[in-house]
Amino acid sequence: MSFQDQITEGAHNLLINCANIKAGEKLLIITEKADLGWYDKETSDFVASYAEKIGITPTRIEVGLPENVKCPHMMKAIHEHECTIFFSRIGDQDRFSNPAHGTRSVMCYIRDLNMLASPFGRTNHLAYIELKNAIDDVLINADKIEITCPLGTHFVGGLSDKSRQEQGDVTVHRFPLGVPTPLEAKEFSGRIVMDRYLAPTGSRVYEPPFIKLEEPVFAEIEMGKIIDFTGPEGTVKQVKEHYANISTEFGIDPNVVHSWHAGIHPGCDYKIPESDNPDRWSNTVFCSPNFVHFHTCGDYAPGEISCTIPDHSISIDGTKFWDNGRMQLHSFLPTNACLKKWPCLNELFKYSLS
Repeated sequence: MSFQDQITEGAHNLLINCANIKAGEKLLIITEKADLGWYDKETSDFVASYAEKIGITPTRIEVGLPENVKCPHMMKAIHEHECTIFFSRIGDQDRFSNPAHGTRSVMCYIRDLNMLASPFGRTNHLAYIELKNAIDDVLINADKIEITCPLGTHFVGGLSDKSRQEQGDVTVHRFPLGVPTPLEAKEFSGRIVMDRYLAPTGSRVYEPPFIKLEEPVFAEIEMGKIIDFTGPEGTVKQVKEHYANISTEFGIDPNVVHSWHAGIHPGCDYKIPESDNPDRWSNTVFCSPNFVHFHTCGDYAPGEISCTIPDHSISIDGTKFWDNGRMQLHSFLPTNACLKKWPCLNELFKYSLS
Protein backbone atom coordinates (compact mmCIF):
# COMPACT_ATOMS: atom_id res chain seq x y z
CA MET A 1 0.00 0.00 0.00
CA SER A 2 1.37 3.41 -0.96
CA PHE A 3 1.78 6.21 1.57
CA GLN A 4 -1.04 8.10 -0.16
CA ASP A 5 -3.33 5.09 0.23
CA GLN A 6 -2.33 4.77 3.89
CA ILE A 7 -3.14 8.37 4.81
CA THR A 8 -6.38 8.11 2.85
CA GLU A 9 -7.34 5.04 4.88
CA GLY A 10 -6.45 6.91 8.07
CA ALA A 11 -8.56 9.94 7.08
CA HIS A 12 -11.50 7.65 6.25
CA ASN A 13 -11.10 5.91 9.60
CA LEU A 14 -11.25 9.28 11.38
CA LEU A 15 -14.12 10.85 9.45
CA ILE A 16 -16.34 7.83 8.85
CA ASN A 17 -15.55 5.16 11.46
CA CYS A 18 -14.94 7.58 14.33
CA ALA A 19 -16.66 10.92 13.62
CA ASN A 20 -19.51 9.19 11.74
CA ILE A 21 -19.78 12.22 9.48
CA LYS A 22 -22.76 12.17 7.13
CA ALA A 23 -23.73 14.07 4.00
CA GLY A 24 -25.39 17.35 4.86
CA GLU A 25 -23.74 17.71 8.25
CA LYS A 26 -21.59 20.72 9.08
CA LEU A 27 -18.00 19.87 10.03
CA LEU A 28 -15.65 22.15 11.95
CA ILE A 29 -11.90 21.42 12.03
CA ILE A 30 -9.94 23.24 14.74
CA THR A 31 -6.20 23.18 14.13
CA GLU A 32 -3.44 24.23 16.49
CA LYS A 33 -0.68 26.38 15.00
CA ALA A 34 2.08 24.12 13.72
CA ASP A 35 4.89 26.28 15.11
CA LEU A 36 3.77 25.32 18.64
CA GLY A 37 5.24 21.88 17.95
CA TRP A 38 2.30 19.56 18.73
CA TYR A 39 0.52 19.16 15.37
CA ASP A 40 1.69 19.57 11.81
CA LYS A 41 -0.53 21.49 9.39
CA GLU A 42 -0.44 18.85 6.65
CA THR A 43 -2.56 16.32 8.53
CA SER A 44 -5.55 18.56 9.17
CA ASP A 45 -5.22 19.88 5.61
CA PHE A 46 -5.37 16.35 4.24
CA VAL A 47 -8.35 15.40 6.40
CA ALA A 48 -10.16 18.55 5.25
CA SER A 49 -9.44 17.72 1.60
CA TYR A 50 -10.67 14.15 2.07
CA ALA A 51 -13.85 15.48 3.68
CA GLU A 52 -14.43 17.56 0.57
CA LYS A 53 -13.97 14.48 -1.62
CA ILE A 54 -16.80 12.72 0.22
CA GLY A 55 -19.12 15.70 -0.06
CA ILE A 56 -18.43 17.60 3.19
CA THR A 57 -17.11 21.18 3.08
CA PRO A 58 -15.45 21.85 6.45
CA THR A 59 -15.05 25.12 8.25
CA ARG A 60 -11.48 25.70 9.46
CA ILE A 61 -10.31 27.56 12.57
CA GLU A 62 -6.65 27.93 13.58
CA VAL A 63 -5.93 28.36 17.29
CA GLY A 64 -2.94 29.03 19.50
CA LEU A 65 -1.95 27.80 22.93
CA PRO A 66 -4.61 26.32 25.24
CA GLU A 67 -5.89 28.73 27.88
CA ASN A 68 -7.97 28.31 31.02
CA VAL A 69 -10.74 30.53 29.63
CA LYS A 70 -12.92 29.39 26.71
CA CYS A 71 -12.98 31.52 23.57
CA PRO A 72 -16.59 32.70 22.89
CA HIS A 73 -15.98 32.81 19.12
CA MET A 74 -14.79 29.21 19.07
CA MET A 75 -17.60 27.98 21.33
CA LYS A 76 -20.17 29.65 19.07
CA ALA A 77 -18.65 27.91 16.04
CA ILE A 78 -18.71 24.52 17.81
CA HIS A 79 -22.41 24.93 18.64
CA GLU A 80 -23.14 25.76 14.99
CA HIS A 81 -21.63 22.52 13.63
CA GLU A 82 -22.86 18.97 14.12
CA CYS A 83 -19.29 17.66 14.34
CA THR A 84 -16.03 19.25 15.49
CA ILE A 85 -12.63 17.62 15.07
CA PHE A 86 -9.81 18.96 17.22
CA PHE A 87 -6.23 18.83 15.98
CA SER A 88 -5.55 20.91 19.06
CA ARG A 89 -4.99 20.46 22.78
CA ILE A 90 -8.06 22.62 23.38
CA GLY A 91 -10.20 19.58 22.59
CA ASP A 92 -8.66 17.66 25.48
CA GLN A 93 -9.54 20.28 28.07
CA ASP A 94 -13.28 19.56 27.84
CA ARG A 95 -13.13 15.82 27.30
CA PHE A 96 -15.20 15.12 30.43
CA SER A 97 -17.81 17.85 29.87
CA ASN A 98 -21.16 17.37 28.14
CA PRO A 99 -21.38 18.54 24.52
CA ALA A 100 -24.18 20.83 23.37
CA HIS A 101 -27.31 18.99 22.23
CA GLY A 102 -27.03 17.79 18.65
CA THR A 103 -23.26 18.18 18.46
CA ARG A 104 -20.34 15.82 18.90
CA SER A 105 -16.60 16.35 19.17
CA VAL A 106 -13.57 14.27 18.25
CA MET A 107 -10.25 14.79 19.99
CA CYS A 108 -7.51 13.68 17.60
CA TYR A 109 -4.13 12.52 18.93
CA ILE A 110 -2.60 12.11 15.48
CA ARG A 111 0.32 14.55 15.41
CA ASP A 112 1.51 14.17 11.81
CA LEU A 113 0.93 12.35 8.53
CA ASN A 114 3.24 9.48 9.48
CA MET A 115 1.05 8.73 12.51
CA LEU A 116 -2.08 8.93 10.33
CA ALA A 117 -0.53 6.41 7.92
CA SER A 118 0.59 4.06 10.69
CA PRO A 119 -1.47 1.30 12.35
CA PHE A 120 -2.28 3.90 15.01
CA GLY A 121 -4.33 5.88 12.49
CA ARG A 122 -5.49 3.07 10.22
CA THR A 123 -6.65 0.29 12.56
CA ASN A 124 -10.44 0.18 12.26
CA HIS A 125 -11.97 2.46 14.87
CA LEU A 126 -15.11 0.32 15.05
CA ALA A 127 -12.96 -2.63 16.12
CA TYR A 128 -11.43 -0.46 18.80
CA ILE A 129 -14.81 0.57 20.16
CA GLU A 130 -15.64 -3.10 20.69
CA LEU A 131 -12.21 -3.84 22.15
CA LYS A 132 -12.39 -0.88 24.54
CA ASN A 133 -15.81 -2.06 25.76
CA ALA A 134 -14.47 -5.59 26.27
CA ILE A 135 -11.48 -4.28 28.25
CA ASP A 136 -13.85 -2.16 30.36
CA ASP A 137 -15.90 -5.29 31.05
CA VAL A 138 -12.84 -7.12 32.38
CA LEU A 139 -11.55 -4.22 34.48
CA ILE A 140 -14.81 -2.96 35.96
CA ASN A 141 -15.92 -6.44 37.03
CA ALA A 142 -12.60 -7.43 38.60
CA ASP A 143 -12.54 -8.20 42.31
CA LYS A 144 -8.82 -7.42 42.68
CA ILE A 145 -6.53 -5.41 40.43
CA GLU A 146 -2.81 -5.30 41.13
CA ILE A 147 -0.40 -2.91 39.37
CA THR A 148 3.38 -3.38 39.59
CA CYS A 149 6.45 -2.09 37.77
CA PRO A 150 10.19 -2.84 37.78
CA LEU A 151 10.94 0.27 39.89
CA GLY A 152 8.72 -0.86 42.76
CA THR A 153 5.17 0.27 42.08
CA HIS A 154 2.66 -1.88 43.99
CA PHE A 155 -0.87 -0.53 43.80
CA VAL A 156 -3.80 -2.79 44.69
CA GLY A 157 -7.57 -2.40 44.82
CA GLY A 158 -10.80 -2.60 42.87
CA LEU A 159 -14.11 -0.89 42.43
CA SER A 160 -16.91 -0.81 44.94
CA ASP A 161 -20.37 -1.82 43.75
CA LYS A 162 -21.34 1.85 43.75
CA SER A 163 -18.28 2.80 41.69
CA ARG A 164 -19.03 0.04 39.19
CA GLN A 165 -22.47 1.51 38.64
CA GLU A 166 -21.23 5.10 38.45
CA GLN A 167 -18.14 4.60 36.27
CA GLY A 168 -18.04 7.50 33.83
CA ASP A 169 -15.95 8.08 30.73
CA VAL A 170 -15.04 11.03 28.55
CA THR A 171 -17.88 12.52 26.50
CA VAL A 172 -15.84 13.37 23.41
CA HIS A 173 -14.89 10.79 20.81
CA ARG A 174 -11.17 10.01 20.84
CA PHE A 175 -9.16 9.20 17.76
CA PRO A 176 -7.42 6.88 17.91
CA LEU A 177 -9.22 5.20 20.79
CA GLY A 178 -6.21 4.39 22.95
CA VAL A 179 -7.44 3.95 26.53
CA PRO A 180 -10.27 2.21 28.39
CA THR A 181 -12.55 4.01 30.84
CA PRO A 182 -10.33 5.45 33.61
CA LEU A 183 -10.86 3.54 36.85
CA GLU A 184 -11.50 5.45 40.06
CA ALA A 185 -8.64 5.03 42.52
CA LYS A 186 -10.46 5.67 45.80
CA GLU A 187 -10.50 1.94 46.64
CA PHE A 188 -6.78 1.49 45.79
CA SER A 189 -3.80 1.58 48.13
CA GLY A 190 -0.06 1.03 47.90
CA ARG A 191 2.72 3.00 46.26
CA ILE A 192 3.41 4.27 42.76
CA VAL A 193 6.80 5.37 41.54
CA MET A 194 7.27 8.86 40.14
CA ASP A 195 10.21 8.80 37.78
CA ARG A 196 11.75 11.08 35.10
CA TYR A 197 9.01 13.74 34.82
CA LEU A 198 5.65 14.85 36.20
CA ALA A 199 3.47 16.40 33.48
CA PRO A 200 0.02 18.00 33.14
CA THR A 201 -3.08 15.96 32.36
CA GLY A 202 -4.20 18.40 29.66
CA SER A 203 -7.04 19.68 31.80
CA ARG A 204 -5.73 23.14 32.64
CA VAL A 205 -2.69 25.23 31.80
CA TYR A 206 -0.04 26.10 34.37
CA GLU A 207 3.65 26.96 34.63
CA PRO A 208 5.95 25.19 34.70
CA PRO A 209 4.00 22.51 32.82
CA PHE A 210 6.33 19.74 33.98
CA ILE A 211 9.14 19.08 36.40
CA LYS A 212 12.14 16.81 35.91
CA LEU A 213 12.90 14.32 38.68
CA GLU A 214 16.58 13.47 39.02
CA GLU A 215 15.76 10.41 41.14
CA PRO A 216 12.62 8.28 41.59
CA VAL A 217 10.16 9.18 44.35
CA PHE A 218 7.29 7.08 45.71
CA ALA A 219 3.78 8.36 46.31
CA GLU A 220 2.48 6.40 49.30
CA ILE A 221 -1.28 5.99 48.91
CA GLU A 222 -4.13 4.86 51.14
CA MET A 223 -7.60 4.53 49.63
CA GLY A 224 -6.92 6.94 46.80
CA LYS A 225 -5.19 9.56 48.95
CA ILE A 226 -1.47 10.40 48.90
CA ILE A 227 -0.36 10.25 52.54
CA ASP A 228 3.33 10.92 51.87
CA PHE A 229 6.10 11.11 49.32
CA THR A 230 9.20 9.05 50.10
CA GLY A 231 12.64 8.91 48.55
CA PRO A 232 15.66 11.21 48.19
CA GLU A 233 15.11 14.30 50.34
CA GLY A 234 15.78 16.88 47.61
CA THR A 235 13.50 15.26 45.04
CA VAL A 236 10.73 14.70 47.60
CA LYS A 237 10.90 18.41 48.45
CA GLN A 238 10.66 19.26 44.74
CA VAL A 239 7.59 17.05 44.25
CA LYS A 240 5.83 18.39 47.34
CA GLU A 241 6.42 21.97 46.23
CA HIS A 242 5.05 21.21 42.76
CA TYR A 243 1.87 19.67 44.18
CA ALA A 244 1.48 22.56 46.61
CA ASN A 245 1.89 25.16 43.85
CA ILE A 246 -0.66 23.56 41.51
CA SER A 247 -3.21 22.85 44.25
CA THR A 248 -2.93 26.41 45.57
CA GLU A 249 -3.30 27.92 42.10
CA PHE A 250 -6.56 26.08 41.42
CA GLY A 251 -7.87 25.61 44.97
CA ILE A 252 -7.89 21.81 44.78
CA ASP A 253 -6.92 18.86 46.97
CA PRO A 254 -3.29 17.93 46.16
CA ASN A 255 -3.50 14.51 47.78
CA VAL A 256 -6.11 12.87 45.57
CA VAL A 257 -5.27 10.10 43.12
CA HIS A 258 -8.48 10.37 41.16
CA SER A 259 -8.14 7.60 38.57
CA TRP A 260 -5.80 5.63 36.36
CA HIS A 261 -5.71 3.84 33.02
CA ALA A 262 -3.23 1.96 30.88
CA GLY A 263 -2.89 2.31 27.12
CA ILE A 264 -4.50 -0.22 24.80
CA HIS A 265 -3.22 0.70 21.31
CA PRO A 266 0.18 -0.80 20.35
CA GLY A 267 0.00 1.19 17.12
CA CYS A 268 1.01 4.22 19.22
CA ASP A 269 4.72 4.07 18.51
CA TYR A 270 5.88 7.59 19.35
CA LYS A 271 9.58 8.00 18.59
CA ILE A 272 10.31 11.57 19.75
CA PRO A 273 12.28 11.43 23.04
CA GLU A 274 10.47 12.31 26.25
CA SER A 275 13.12 14.93 27.05
CA ASP A 276 12.26 16.88 23.88
CA ASN A 277 8.90 17.90 25.41
CA PRO A 278 7.76 15.85 28.43
CA ASP A 279 4.25 17.35 28.28
CA ARG A 280 3.73 16.41 24.63
CA TRP A 281 5.32 13.00 25.20
CA SER A 282 3.09 12.16 28.17
CA ASN A 283 -0.04 13.31 26.36
CA THR A 284 0.79 11.13 23.36
CA VAL A 285 2.22 7.86 24.70
CA PHE A 286 -0.61 7.35 27.19
CA CYS A 287 -2.34 5.38 24.40
CA SER A 288 0.48 2.81 24.31
CA PRO A 289 0.04 -0.44 26.30
CA ASN A 290 3.59 0.05 27.55
CA PHE A 291 2.45 2.83 29.87
CA VAL A 292 0.06 3.18 32.80
CA HIS A 293 -1.11 6.72 33.51
CA PHE A 294 -2.23 8.10 36.90
CA HIS A 295 -4.42 11.21 37.32
CA THR A 296 -3.51 13.05 40.52
CA CYS A 297 -3.96 16.43 42.27
CA GLY A 298 -7.67 17.23 42.20
CA ASP A 299 -10.82 15.38 43.16
CA TYR A 300 -12.19 15.34 39.61
CA ALA A 301 -11.36 13.79 36.27
CA PRO A 302 -8.61 13.94 35.20
CA GLY A 303 -6.93 15.94 37.98
CA GLU A 304 -4.00 18.19 37.08
CA ILE A 305 -0.75 16.22 37.48
CA SER A 306 -0.06 12.99 35.63
CA CYS A 307 2.40 10.27 36.46
CA THR A 308 3.30 7.88 33.63
CA ILE A 309 4.97 4.53 34.38
CA PRO A 310 6.49 2.22 31.72
CA ASP A 311 6.83 -1.56 31.58
CA HIS A 312 4.07 -2.16 34.11
CA SER A 313 2.15 -5.34 34.80
CA ILE A 314 -1.54 -5.38 35.71
CA SER A 315 -3.12 -8.53 37.13
CA ILE A 316 -6.88 -9.10 37.16
CA ASP A 317 -7.86 -11.52 39.92
CA GLY A 318 -4.44 -13.13 39.61
CA THR A 319 -4.23 -13.27 35.80
CA LYS A 320 -2.00 -10.81 33.96
CA PHE A 321 -3.79 -8.46 31.56
CA TRP A 322 -0.68 -6.34 30.93
CA ASP A 323 2.66 -8.14 31.29
CA ASN A 324 5.66 -5.78 31.25
CA GLY A 325 3.67 -3.40 29.09
CA ARG A 326 2.25 -6.02 26.72
CA MET A 327 -1.45 -6.80 26.69
CA GLN A 328 -2.57 -10.41 27.07
CA LEU A 329 -5.92 -10.15 25.32
CA HIS A 330 -6.18 -13.87 24.74
CA SER A 331 -6.30 -14.48 28.52
CA PHE A 332 -9.82 -13.07 28.94
CA LEU A 333 -12.96 -14.19 27.14
CA PRO A 334 -14.35 -10.72 26.17
CA THR A 335 -11.08 -9.51 24.66
CA ASN A 336 -10.20 -12.83 23.07
CA ALA A 337 -13.57 -12.71 21.31
CA CYS A 338 -12.57 -9.35 19.78
CA LEU A 339 -9.35 -10.87 18.47
CA LYS A 340 -11.33 -13.63 16.81
CA LYS A 341 -13.85 -11.22 15.28
CA TRP A 342 -11.52 -8.52 13.96
CA PRO A 343 -8.54 -9.57 11.78
CA CYS A 344 -7.04 -6.08 12.14
CA LEU A 345 -6.78 -6.60 15.92
CA ASN A 346 -5.33 -10.04 15.39
CA GLU A 347 -2.56 -8.46 13.32
CA LEU A 348 -2.01 -5.54 15.67
CA PHE A 349 -1.76 -7.78 18.77
CA LYS A 350 0.04 -10.66 17.09
CA TYR A 351 2.54 -10.89 19.96
CA SER A 352 -0.36 -11.75 22.28
CA LEU A 353 -1.19 -14.85 20.27
CA SER A 354 2.23 -16.47 20.38
